[in-house]
Amino acid sequence: MKKSILILSAVACTVFACEQNKSNDTDTTHEELTTDIPVGVFGATINESEITPLTTLVTVLEEEEEFHGKVMGEIREVCANKGCWMTLDLPNGETMRVTFKDYGFFVPTNSQGYPVVIEGVASKKTTDVETLRHYAEDAGKSVEEIESITSPKKEYAFEAVGVIIKDDA
Repeated sequence: MKKSILILSAVACTVFACEQNKSNDTDTTHEELTTDIPVGVFGATINESEITPLTTLVTVLEEEEEFHGKVMGEIREVCANKGCWMTLDLPNGETMRVTFKDYGFFVPTNSQGYPVVIEGVASKKTTDVETLRHYAEDAGKSVEEIESITSPKKEYAFEAVGVIIKDDA
């Protein structure tokens, strides 16, 4: 009888403890999801030293295959589905699509307009129609806008290993 009561007490304590943990986990997740300020470091930890101006990045890519380093800009657009890519405006009037190494991290979907430092590898490439349509769909474009994409596009691409989204938007 005493053994049964001990076992029952142990089970009750375990269930109670699990319920407490579930409640705490839910609260933390809710707080993280409701934050309005999308600042922080995403991906690899990087710093703000040795930042190359975007004009230099464009110049390097006119002459070479790749650029390795850090640049700073402002986030123009972010994948609305899960933050798996973003774009930055370049000083030559073009935009540069930023993706994240090995699809290993994302940025907050509400980070457009925020200043950002990114580190990684930039290149010029041709993006096929299917991928461009996928990006347009991710960005929440209309069916008409998506269907109007009918040819590949030469564009600047940046694969980031780390991102700092700054809070002085």
